[in-house]
Amino acid sequence: MVWEASDRICGKRLKVIIPDLVDAMERHGHLDLDADVRKRLLSASAATIDRLLALVRNPTQSKRKRRRRSKVSNKVPVRTFADWNGPIPGFFEIDFVVHCGGSMADSFIHTLVATDICSGWTEYVPLLVREQSLAVEALGALCRQVPLPVLGIDSDNDGAFINDSLFDYCEAHQIEFTRSRAIALR
Repeated sequence: MVWEASDRICGKRLKVIIPDLVDAMERHGHLDLDADVRKRLLSASAATIDRLLALVRNPTQSKRKRRRRSKVSNKVPVRTFADWNGPIPGFFEIDFVVHCGGSMADSFIHTLVATDICSGWTEYVPLLVREQSLAVEALGALCRQVPLPVLGIDSDNDGAFINDSLFDYCEAHQIEFTRSRAIALR
Protein backbone atom coordinates (compact mmCIF):
# COMPACT_ATOMS: atom_id res chain seq x y z
CA MET A 1 0.00 0.00 0.00
CA VAL A 2 2.87 2.37 0.81
CA TRP A 3 4.54 1.49 -2.49
CA GLU A 4 1.30 2.24 -4.38
CA ALA A 5 0.86 5.56 -2.54
CA SER A 6 4.40 6.53 -3.57
CA ASP A 7 3.51 5.88 -7.23
CA ARG A 8 5.50 2.62 -7.28
CA ILE A 9 8.94 4.17 -6.87
CA CYS A 10 12.07 2.04 -6.47
CA GLY A 11 13.12 0.62 -3.10
CA LYS A 12 16.02 3.05 -2.72
CA ARG A 13 13.75 6.09 -2.96
CA LEU A 14 10.91 4.42 -1.07
CA LYS A 15 13.21 3.67 1.89
CA VAL A 16 13.86 7.40 2.31
CA ILE A 17 10.21 8.49 2.32
CA ILE A 18 8.65 5.56 4.23
CA PRO A 19 8.78 7.21 7.70
CA ASP A 20 7.02 10.39 6.53
CA LEU A 21 4.66 8.54 4.21
CA VAL A 22 3.57 6.04 6.87
CA ASP A 23 3.02 8.85 9.40
CA ALA A 24 0.92 10.84 6.92
CA MET A 25 -1.10 7.82 5.79
CA GLU A 26 -1.81 6.79 9.40
CA ARG A 27 -2.70 10.35 10.41
CA HIS A 28 -5.22 10.62 7.58
CA GLY A 29 -6.75 7.18 8.12
CA HIS A 30 -5.36 5.52 4.97
CA LEU A 31 -3.20 3.04 6.89
CA ASP A 32 -3.42 1.25 10.25
CA LEU A 33 -0.32 -0.82 10.99
CA ASP A 34 0.34 -3.23 13.82
CA ALA A 35 3.28 -1.92 15.94
CA ASP A 36 5.49 -4.89 14.96
CA VAL A 37 4.69 -4.52 11.25
CA ARG A 38 5.35 -0.76 11.45
CA LYS A 39 8.73 -1.37 13.14
CA ARG A 40 9.73 -3.97 10.52
CA LEU A 41 8.62 -1.71 7.65
CA LEU A 42 10.59 1.27 8.97
CA SER A 43 13.74 -0.84 9.50
CA ALA A 44 13.67 -2.60 6.09
CA SER A 45 16.63 -1.87 3.83
CA ALA A 46 16.20 -0.66 0.24
CA ALA A 47 17.35 -4.07 -1.00
CA THR A 48 14.79 -5.86 1.18
CA ILE A 49 12.06 -3.53 -0.07
CA ASP A 50 12.99 -4.28 -3.69
CA ARG A 51 13.11 -8.02 -2.94
CA LEU A 52 9.64 -7.94 -1.35
CA LEU A 53 8.21 -5.82 -4.16
CA ALA A 54 9.55 -8.26 -6.76
CA LEU A 55 6.65 -10.52 -5.75
CA VAL A 56 4.05 -7.92 -6.78
CA ARG A 57 5.82 -6.30 -9.71
CA ASN A 58 5.21 -7.77 -13.14
CA PRO A 59 8.07 -10.27 -13.60
CA THR A 60 7.97 -9.84 -17.38
CA GLN A 61 8.43 -6.07 -17.07
CA SER A 62 11.74 -4.86 -18.44
CA LYS A 63 13.98 -2.36 -16.66
CA ARG A 64 12.66 0.36 -18.96
CA LYS A 65 9.37 1.74 -17.76
CA ARG A 66 6.61 1.22 -20.29
CA ARG A 67 3.33 2.99 -20.25
CA ARG A 68 0.35 0.81 -20.94
CA ARG A 69 -2.95 2.33 -21.84
CA SER A 70 -5.48 1.34 -19.28
CA LYS A 71 -9.07 0.61 -20.12
CA VAL A 72 -10.02 3.87 -18.40
CA SER A 73 -7.87 5.89 -20.78
CA ASN A 74 -9.92 4.45 -23.63
CA LYS A 75 -13.07 5.84 -21.96
CA VAL A 76 -11.62 9.33 -21.37
CA PRO A 77 -11.63 11.24 -24.67
CA VAL A 78 -8.65 13.31 -25.82
CA ARG A 79 -9.15 17.07 -26.06
CA THR A 80 -6.53 19.32 -27.63
CA PHE A 81 -6.23 23.10 -27.37
CA ALA A 82 -7.97 23.49 -30.73
CA ASP A 83 -11.00 21.51 -29.46
CA TRP A 84 -12.04 24.03 -26.77
CA ASN A 85 -13.92 26.45 -29.08
CA GLY A 86 -14.57 29.15 -26.46
CA PRO A 87 -15.80 27.12 -23.48
CA ILE A 88 -18.22 28.58 -20.97
CA PRO A 89 -17.07 28.96 -17.33
CA GLY A 90 -16.87 25.68 -15.43
CA PHE A 91 -14.39 23.70 -17.56
CA PHE A 92 -11.09 23.26 -15.72
CA GLU A 93 -7.59 22.17 -16.65
CA ILE A 94 -6.15 20.17 -13.72
CA ASP A 95 -2.60 19.13 -12.93
CA PHE A 96 -0.21 18.52 -10.04
CA VAL A 97 2.59 20.84 -8.97
CA VAL A 98 5.34 19.24 -6.89
CA HIS A 99 6.98 21.50 -4.28
CA CYS A 100 10.31 19.69 -3.99
CA GLY A 101 12.85 22.46 -4.52
CA GLY A 102 14.46 20.54 -7.37
CA SER A 103 15.26 17.43 -5.30
CA MET A 104 13.02 14.38 -5.07
CA ALA A 105 15.10 12.98 -2.15
CA ASP A 106 12.87 14.28 0.64
CA SER A 107 9.16 14.46 1.42
CA PHE A 108 7.23 17.33 -0.10
CA ILE A 109 3.76 18.66 -0.80
CA HIS A 110 1.88 18.12 -4.06
CA THR A 111 -0.71 20.69 -5.07
CA LEU A 112 -3.68 19.92 -7.28
CA VAL A 113 -4.14 23.03 -9.41
CA ALA A 114 -7.38 23.66 -11.31
CA THR A 115 -7.72 26.58 -13.74
CA ASP A 116 -11.01 27.55 -15.40
CA ILE A 117 -10.39 27.69 -19.18
CA CYS A 118 -12.77 30.62 -19.76
CA SER A 119 -12.02 32.95 -16.86
CA GLY A 120 -8.57 31.88 -15.67
CA TRP A 121 -9.95 31.40 -12.12
CA THR A 122 -7.50 29.13 -10.33
CA GLU A 123 -7.93 27.02 -7.20
CA TYR A 124 -5.36 24.94 -5.30
CA VAL A 125 -5.62 21.94 -2.97
CA PRO A 126 -2.44 20.69 -1.22
CA LEU A 127 -1.87 16.94 -0.83
CA LEU A 128 0.75 15.07 1.17
CA VAL A 129 0.84 12.25 -1.37
CA ARG A 130 0.01 12.17 -5.09
CA GLU A 131 -2.39 9.25 -5.08
CA GLN A 132 -5.63 8.55 -6.97
CA SER A 133 -8.04 8.43 -4.01
CA LEU A 134 -6.61 11.68 -2.66
CA ALA A 135 -6.91 13.23 -6.13
CA VAL A 136 -10.63 12.39 -6.03
CA GLU A 137 -10.96 13.94 -2.55
CA ALA A 138 -9.08 17.03 -3.76
CA LEU A 139 -11.37 17.34 -6.79
CA GLY A 140 -14.36 17.16 -4.43
CA ALA A 141 -12.83 19.96 -2.34
CA LEU A 142 -12.23 22.01 -5.49
CA CYS A 143 -15.86 21.54 -6.55
CA ARG A 144 -16.94 22.96 -3.17
CA GLN A 145 -14.44 25.85 -3.30
CA VAL A 146 -15.06 27.31 -6.75
CA PRO A 147 -17.82 29.90 -7.13
CA LEU A 148 -19.30 28.16 -10.19
CA PRO A 149 -20.38 24.62 -11.02
CA VAL A 150 -17.61 22.34 -12.29
CA LEU A 151 -18.88 21.17 -15.68
CA GLY A 152 -15.72 19.47 -16.90
CA ILE A 153 -12.09 18.68 -16.15
CA ASP A 154 -9.20 18.11 -18.53
CA SER A 155 -6.06 16.41 -17.19
CA ASP A 156 -2.81 15.02 -18.48
CA ASN A 157 -2.30 11.25 -18.67
CA ASP A 158 -1.00 10.93 -15.10
CA GLY A 159 -2.12 7.72 -13.38
CA ALA A 160 -3.39 9.78 -10.43
CA PHE A 161 -6.00 11.19 -12.85
CA ILE A 162 -6.61 8.48 -15.46
CA ASN A 163 -8.09 5.80 -13.23
CA ASP A 164 -11.41 4.24 -12.29
CA SER A 165 -11.74 6.31 -9.10
CA LEU A 166 -11.68 9.70 -10.82
CA PHE A 167 -13.63 8.44 -13.82
CA ASP A 168 -16.41 7.11 -11.55
CA TYR A 169 -16.44 10.35 -9.51
CA CYS A 170 -16.86 12.44 -12.66
CA GLU A 171 -19.57 10.17 -13.97
CA ALA A 172 -21.47 10.26 -10.65
CA HIS A 173 -21.26 14.08 -10.48
CA GLN A 174 -21.97 14.64 -14.20
CA ILE A 175 -18.55 16.20 -14.82
CA GLU A 176 -17.20 15.86 -18.36
CA PHE A 177 -13.75 14.25 -18.15
CA THR A 178 -11.20 14.69 -20.95
CA ARG A 179 -7.45 14.29 -21.18
CA SER A 180 -4.57 15.64 -23.23
CA ARG A 181 -2.95 13.66 -26.00
CA ALA A 182 -0.27 11.29 -24.72
CA ILE A 183 3.28 12.15 -25.74
CA ALA A 184 5.08 9.40 -27.61
CA LEU A 185 8.42 8.64 -25.93
CA ARG A 186 11.24 7.20 -27.97
